[in-house]
Amino acid sequence: MLQDLARHEGGGAVASEQALTEYGFGARPLFAALLAEQADKAAGMAIYYPDFSTHRGQPGVYVQDIFVTKAARGLGLGRGLLGAVMRAQDWGARYLTLGVSPDNEVALRFYARTGFRPRGYRFMILDGEALAALP
Repeated sequence: MLQDLARHEGGGAVASEQALTEYGFGARPLFAALLAEQADKAAGMAIYYPDFSTHRGQPGVYVQDIFVTKAARGLGLGRGLLGAVMRAQDWGARYLTLGVSPDNEVALRFYARTGFRPRGYRFMILDGEALAALP
């Protein structure tokens, strides 16, 4: 499913099976995953982890990845996966947040119809040599 998501977004690598197993299912899991099936076939997935807002003073859920196969789109699986994430989390989340590519018009329309609104932040990342250069 992750590879399908990567292809859907234009390519790119995904984490190795070893990394996913270690960090998602090891001694200290850093994320959880849900799989939606239709007729015993994978049709969608959501990968999520705890979030916390110091502004709200509340715990939340961050959905790192959500994907529904092309054949299963329009059947309510996306909304169903988001609802399942909220039911599965056990830390009292009061909100759900996620990132979406500004170029993904279909996803943006889906999230708007679902009730999502922009947070007003631009996500940034620091890694590699720049990260290593921190004092």
